[in-house]
Amino acid sequence: MINNSKDLTSIAIICARGGSKGLKRKNLRMLDGVPLIGRVIEHAKMANCLDTILVTTDDEAIAKTAKEFGAEVPFLRPSEISGDLSTTEETLQHALLEYEKLTEKYFDIAVFLTATDIFRNPAWIDESISRLVSRPELESVFVGAKTHKNFWEKDNNGNWIRLRDWMSEYASRQVRRTIVREDTGLACASRAWLWREGKRIGDKVDIITTDDDFTSIDIHHLEDLQLAEAALNIRKKGNEKK
Repeated sequence: MINNSKDLTSIAIICARGGSKGLKRKNLRMLDGVPLIGRVIEHAKMANCLDTILVTTDDEAIAKTAKEFGAEVPFLRPSEISGDLSTTEETLQHALLEYEKLTEKYFDIAVFLTATDIFRNPAWIDESISRLVSRPELESVFVGAKTHKNFWEKDNNGNWIRLRDWMSEYASRQVRRTIVREDTGLACASRAWLWREGKRIGDKVDIITTDDDFTSIDIHHLEDLQLAEAALNIRKKGNEKK
């Protein structure tokens, strides 16, 4: 892969542990003839701006499959950051620091991808990196899905309140204000120094917005996998009609 991003080096890191609870062995589950971990690696390989594709996993079978699809897996993730309560941030921090120490390569941009977010436009990977390169003031660029829905939360007294005051003004979706759901697993490029500090994204961001409702499908349970299969079939039929 060739990085065309003005000499800034970039690495994609894919988190894929073996001990998933909601859907056993989910990262190796097949979807349209390809395991989920293989699908995300294929997306990453389509990008022009990545120098390295790394998979961090605690599982030998996932590591083997990831290597077969062309990713690097030079070490296994330690058990202390592979449990149910382990955070994505500490996993990304460990993977980046360990890989940089092992290879003596140091990266300017780090890209987060997940195997369970399958409705990714691979062009988003290059777009997120390109925006970081062209706008030095930014710390992170990620994909977000637009929504016109209202959101509520409980205040400190346990009362339900609107997330924003303007949500009390109901109007057609064509004229309503838009908010964005953060979907970093689809593609999220950040300055690598953030990851070294244990942060996934910074405060100064830009968002690649999408109207694709299928991006909300994130595979953690059997029903999610079945929904993804149905959505893929719908998309295939739609493409056949074009």
